[in-house]
Amino acid sequence: MKEGYTIQNQEKIHFITTTVVDWIDIFTRRIYKDAVVDCLNHCIKNKGMVLYGYVIMSNHIHLILRSRFGKLSDLIRDFKKFTSKTVLEKINEGPESRKEWMLEHFKKATETHTRNKSYQFWQYSNHAEEIYSSKFMRSKLNYVHMNPVRAGIVVKASHYKYSSASNYIMAKNLMTNELMDGPIVEIYRPSSFLNFEKH
Repeated sequence: MKEGYTIQNQEKIHFITTTVVDWIDIFTRRIYKDAVVDCLNHCIKNKGMVLYGYVIMSNHIHLILRSRFGKLSDLIRDFKKFTSKTVLEKINEGPESRKEWMLEHFKKATETHTRNKSYQFWQYSNHAEEIYSSKFMRSKLNYVHMNPVRAGIVVKASHYKYSSASNYIMAKNLMTNELMDGPIVEIYRPSSFLNFEKH
């Protein structure tokens, strides 16, 4: 039985959450967050990913995205496979004090699934939700961008480096993601999302 929500319409924009096995706080280290950013950029440039919003938290990431090729499930699968491979390589190659402990968890996670692999980095569920209206899009973008604020990491959403909030507020970020414009019923401009800030 498949875990999480199933993507019914492969061409639509979706909000997804992908979580590290056992909620391990791997993304507390910059090197692993940067690896995710590199993978996202690769998917944007080479895999047809259209990214509207994202945040990288300590043990999970939120993405609002669609596939230019109408194969969103395949895109998410490839992204997770690519990030898993890249991050695991960095764990093995770098000076990681938690290496043995983390790899033990990633190895043990494979025992509960029939897929044949050495390590499982991401949980299988993506909790995919279709973006069905502009109001829902605004709600999800706000949720994504306020994650670091709610976690007490930053005071303002745009201060968090590993989020698209600054794209909407200051038009600059680690990635040039698509601003919410066009694919939904109404058209929003960056000024429409100033409520991401906590004043």
